[in-house]
Amino acid sequence: MYKVITIGDPLVDTHIKIDHDDIDWTLEDKNQKICLNYGHKIPVSDSFQALGGNAANVAVGLQKLGLKTALLGTVGKDTRGKFILNELKKHKIDTAHITFDKKNETRYSVILNYKGERTILSYSKKKNYVWPKKVPTCGWIYYTSLSKGFEDMQRKMLEHLSKHPTVRLAINPGSFMIKYGLNSIKEIIPKADLLFVNKEEAEKILGLTRSFSMEGLAKKLLNLGVKEVVITNGNKGSWADDNKKIYFQKPFPVPVVAKTGAGDAFASGYLAGKINNKNIKECLLWGTANSSGLIQKQGAQNGLLNKAGVIKMIEQYKSK
Repeated sequence: MYKVITIGDPLVDTHIKIDHDDIDWTLEDKNQKICLNYGHKIPVSDSFQALGGNAANVAVGLQKLGLKTALLGTVGKDTRGKFILNELKKHKIDTAHITFDKKNETRYSVILNYKGERTILSYSKKKNYVWPKKVPTCGWIYYTSLSKGFEDMQRKMLEHLSKHPTVRLAINPGSFMIKYGLNSIKEIIPKADLLFVNKEEAEKILGLTRSFSMEGLAKKLLNLGVKEVVITNGNKGSWADDNKKIYFQKPFPVPVVAKTGAGDAFASGYLAGKINNKNIKECLLWGTANSSGLIQKQGAQNGLLNKAGVIKMIEQYKSK
C-alpha cells in the first residue's frame, strides 16, 4: 500500500543562475522585474537540468520523509520523458502508472534564478491523459498541476474516490488549471480534505478584486467546502485553518540560495506531518522546516530533508 499517490505533470527543469552586475534590476509599484538588454548576450554563472513539476517534487519530498509514494502522470515519448523516469526511479518513486503520450512532448521549463528568487518560463500543451485501469491502494491522493485536457482525468479521479471513500484528497491546483479551468477546480475543492495554495492562487480562485487578510482568505476558501486550507505567502509565513482555529507560522531565518520548489517542499512536509498524526501547528512546522532546507540549495529537490532533518530543523528554529 502506498501512503500517497501524487497526480500531475512531471517535467524537466533547466535552471539558469544569473548574478552578473550588468543586469538591470528595477522596482516598480512593488513588482520586481528583471530587465535583460534585447539582442545582447547575457552571462550566466551556472546551469543544470533536473527533475521538476509539482507532482514530482512532492513525491520526492514525501519519499524522502519515509512515505512510500507513486506518481500518476503523463510524459512524451522523448528524451525528456526518459530522463524523468530515470530520475524518479533514482528517488525510489513508483513509475508504473506513468503513461506515454506519443503525440505530445514532455513538459519542460526554464528557471531563471537571480538573487534567490526565480522566474519560470513554462512549456505546456494539451496532453492525452490516461487513467490507469487499476490504481494501487493508497491513503492519500495529492492532486496538482496538469495541462490542457485535465478535466477528464479529474472526473475519473473523482469516480475512483467515490468507490474508495477512505482515500483522502489533498489538492494544489496548478497555474494553468486556475487560469483556464477554474470552474473545474471549484467543483473539486468541496471534495478535498486539504487545499494548498499561495496567497496569489487563493485570490485567483476566489476571484477577488480587493485585498483580504490571510484569515479572511482562509475563511472564504473554507466556505467553498474544503475541510482544511493552508495558505503560504513567501517570506511572510504560512497559515492553516480547519474551520475551528487558524494557525500561523513564521519562516525560519535561513539563508536563501534559490526558491524553486519551496511551495512543494512545504506541502510535502505538511502532508507528512498529517500522515504522522501531527496537529496543525506541528504540520506547519514540518512544512516550514522542509521548505527551509530546500531553499538553501539549488534545485527543487536537493535540499529536501528526511524526517530526522525536519525534527532537527524544528528544534533549531521553532523558538526564534
